[in-house]
Amino acid sequence: MTTFLTNKIITLRALEPTDLEILFKWENDTSLWAVGSTIAPYSHHQLWEYLKTYDGDIYTSHQLRFMITLTESGEPIGTMDFYDFDPFNNRAAIGLLISSDYQHKGYGKITIELIEQYASQYLGLKQIHTLIPAGNAHSISLFRKLKYHQAATLKSWLKMGTTYTDAFIFQRVFGN
Repeated sequence: MTTFLTNKIITLRALEPTDLEILFKWENDTSLWAVGSTIAPYSHHQLWEYLKTYDGDIYTSHQLRFMITLTESGEPIGTMDFYDFDPFNNRAAIGLLISSDYQHKGYGKITIELIEQYASQYLGLKQIHTLIPAGNAHSISLFRKLKYHQAATLKSWLKMGTTYTDAFIFQRVFGN
């Protein structure tokens, strides 16, 4: 049975207190900071407070985070986020993290397909978009395969060490 948030391979579920250690690992992986906006490590305490106070209401916080798990085992393999939610214009940005142990196995594609269905059919969004550093060939390839349109190039958008790199905005408009 396939629903908005699960299929035979992937389940997107709410964050749980038991996710503390895996979130700590992923949020403090400095190799991932360049594709996000993290500039300093998170403590266990900070993440615990986040988990305790996170309400999962996209309309009040303008963000929504899911844990990506394997349906059969329940094992966490990544996170999927809506952020910069704009209810007036019915759009949101998305962010995807697949743990390095599970990359290049099709889980990102399956996750995005699930989140698109949820975004368009349940949340009623008209569009979603993502920001990808110009050097992230795997993510660029993934979003192109999923028929996302490269809507913009942001010059020198992301700081990487002492230099800057371009970033691309990829957009998916539903119903077009």
